[in-house]
Amino acid sequence: MASAAGIQIPNRLPLLLTHEGVLLPGSTVRFSVDSPRNMQLVGQRLLKGTSLKSTIIGVIPNTRDPEQDSEPLPPLHQIGTAGIAVQVVGSNWPKPHYTLLITGLCRFRVSSLLKERLFVLAEVEQLDNLEQYTTSTAEGAIAEDGELGELSQRFYQAAVQLLGMLDMSVPVVAKFRRLLDSLPRETLPDVVASMIRTSNKEKLQVLDAVSLEERFRKALPMLTRQIEGLKLLQKTRKMSPDSDKRVLSVRKGGVFPGRQFNLDEDDEGDDGDDMATLERKIHGASMPEAALKVCLKELKRLKKMPQSMPEYALTRNYLELMVELPWSKSTKDCLDIRAARTLLDNDHYAMDKLKRRVLEYLAVRQLKTSLKGPILCFVGPPGVGKTSVGRSIARTLGREFHRIALGGVCDQSDIRGHRRTYVGSMPGRIINGLKTVGVNNPVFLLDEVDKLGKSLQGDPAAALLEVLDPEQNHSFTDHYLNVAFDLSQVLFIATANTTATIPPALLDRMEVLQVPGYTQEEKLEIAHRHLIPKQLEQHGLTPQQLLLPQDSTQDVISRYTREAGVRSLERKIGAICRAVAVKVAEGHRGKEATPSGQEQQQEDKAAPPEMPIVIDHVALKDILGPPLFDMEVSERLTLPGVALGLAWTPLGGEIMFVEASRMEGEGQLTLTGQLGDVMKESAHLAISWLRANARTYQLTNLVGGPDPMEGTDIHLHFPAGAVTKDGPSAGVTMVTCLASLFSGRLVRSDVAMTGEITLRGLVLPVGGIKDKVLAAHRAGVKRVVLPKRNEKDLEELPANVRADLDFVMAGNLDDVLNASFDGGFPAKAGMRSQPQISSKL
Repeated sequence: MASAAGIQIPNRLPLLLTHEGVLLPGSTVRFSVDSPRNMQLVGQRLLKGTSLKSTIIGVIPNTRDPEQDSEPLPPLHQIGTAGIAVQVVGSNWPKPHYTLLITGLCRFRVSSLLKERLFVLAEVEQLDNLEQYTTSTAEGAIAEDGELGELSQRFYQAAVQLLGMLDMSVPVVAKFRRLLDSLPRETLPDVVASMIRTSNKEKLQVLDAVSLEERFRKALPMLTRQIEGLKLLQKTRKMSPDSDKRVLSVRKGGVFPGRQFNLDEDDEGDDGDDMATLERKIHGASMPEAALKVCLKELKRLKKMPQSMPEYALTRNYLELMVELPWSKSTKDCLDIRAARTLLDNDHYAMDKLKRRVLEYLAVRQLKTSLKGPILCFVGPPGVGKTSVGRSIARTLGREFHRIALGGVCDQSDIRGHRRTYVGSMPGRIINGLKTVGVNNPVFLLDEVDKLGKSLQGDPAAALLEVLDPEQNHSFTDHYLNVAFDLSQVLFIATANTTATIPPALLDRMEVLQVPGYTQEEKLEIAHRHLIPKQLEQHGLTPQQLLLPQDSTQDVISRYTREAGVRSLERKIGAICRAVAVKVAEGHRGKEATPSGQEQQQEDKAAPPEMPIVIDHVALKDILGPPLFDMEVSERLTLPGVALGLAWTPLGGEIMFVEASRMEGEGQLTLTGQLGDVMKESAHLAISWLRANARTYQLTNLVGGPDPMEGTDIHLHFPAGAVTKDGPSAGVTMVTCLASLFSGRLVRSDVAMTGEITLRGLVLPVGGIKDKVLAAHRAGVKRVVLPKRNEKDLEELPANVRADLDFVMAGNLDDVLNASFDGGFPAKAGMRSQPQISSKL
């Protein structure tokens, strides 16, 4: 045993290696143990020990135990603290570990290491007398004369001064006072340094101070710093009476604002100042009368509620959310229409309808400041810039922007929030968004509103009805708040690929703005204005290193991408930039990395400069591979029984081939290509109309009879069978295809058509004209047959597209057939079909 006056510790101690926290004699600290040697120490000595001395271990600070038991130990700190483990708690989550509660007894010095495997065992020399931490003041008191006595007296007076600045009604402060009166002054540096908030480095200095005089010198500045900090805080409170009056939060662990005493017992903190602060914030939040009344009622309940109740935290979180919501905070709109037009034009090319609508909103806001925010819905194919336009609108107005992704949301609580009676309740995305932006008039982008789901948890599309109704959203009620919040100043912008999947009631509350796909000319401008500079910057290139001429960009647009938006185009440009980046990194010379002096002149004479790298047609093929869309439309229309139709999809307009063949049979019609019910009906309509007008148009079957279907089976096929096809716009294409098959004549290879038919041969109008015409233009079609009643839709087309295409407006199928075949589709003399009655629809 290591001899010392009074209580003794064993001269051989197992060592606990810690790298977080410093245990001082007289203090109690929790340590988390998960390293191999420390785990073995707990398992073999603390858990299996039966005597009191078996629970005494040595704590060595500032030393990390290696991850493997076989790894050598790092150099150990020579001064440690002997402590007794008063509590051991084990856990398996998130990984096996123990939590030890250790009370420090005295200092020791490591003399030598006896064992390193399994756990560390060392021979130690005791440095402190354990009696001084347990005896009263009367025993072993320091003499008042001499330098040590003076230091002791100054330290004691400073500790008394610190206690005088604290609230004695707090239990932890009262305990500090009792400790100060009962412990001998020799122990004060260790005890006080462990209780006030100090860094581990400072505590380590106190631990290393073996001499009592040096210990007082190390701990006294720390105590003085705490006192000066409290004085400064009290002075600040007196100068600013409206500021936060919480001078001190004395909780489990600190003596400075936000700092804590390291005591092993749970003490109740002073919550009165927090409640006063919360009450001031509630009154200063400028919330409506109804919300203020609810908050004050909840605050009154909170004051009477013990902190240990689960409902305490729920109510506190609710009140803090109510305080943080922007009930009356708003940003001032920037209503400069000229600046807004310039900003929109710089951010986006084309999109004239959207830009005009934003400028109209700004103009009306100038004339009427109390205008409620409109509910705009941008509908168009992916990649045309719907979301980015929303961001530009927010920048134009000078408002905050917040995006809410609705794709796949199938729980109405995501919109309306949960009621506070549920465990884990939280507000909905609308209220959360307002809390995030901090103002009550942001721009909210509801992205992919057409992809909302529906489940047993309710219908989120129905929950959006109140949010997006200008007549109701001034009193939107979230289930979590349970009080009305005014959303009328929020500018809501929704985006969708199609309106077909949006519930009619929700669609009725929004102002739909169609965002069609881009023409090839618009894509060319967008690529050179926005996409190419963006990709060059993202790939670390400069225009001096990569040059993409307009002809090459046009090739990428027409031969490698056929889409309504520009996402695929941007990816292809990114692929080109990556290929060039490889060449540059491999040693192509640029202005930043050119040889200097005579070597440069010699190389310039030997080889021409290789920058910029120009991307021509050959380079495109090397980088992007063979063209993806190299087949011309004319190559598909080389046999009778093939016609070219136009279809609309959520991804934009597309061209669609219709093929038909006939063989001997029993007059059956076979349809393939994953067709919906509407297209199947259109096919039957086309067959019936052609059979009814077979004599008129000189159509015969395989055996030459007057009925085209007699002894003949017809197979009507729409290629790309993996794609589901439906809609009322393929009727005229089917009629033309079957007419070509029965007559043996080829349909013109440069004609595409769209329109629905009736049994009487009328051509009815269809939707998506702009997208369909742009698809035809991309495919190189020269003539487009459209329903006559769709003539008004041609005004939306760009002037260059209208100039490139020949439009035939058809009122009946006779017009369609005459426009689809070279020289028309003649009938026998005197056997023309009966005059058609013009539709009154």
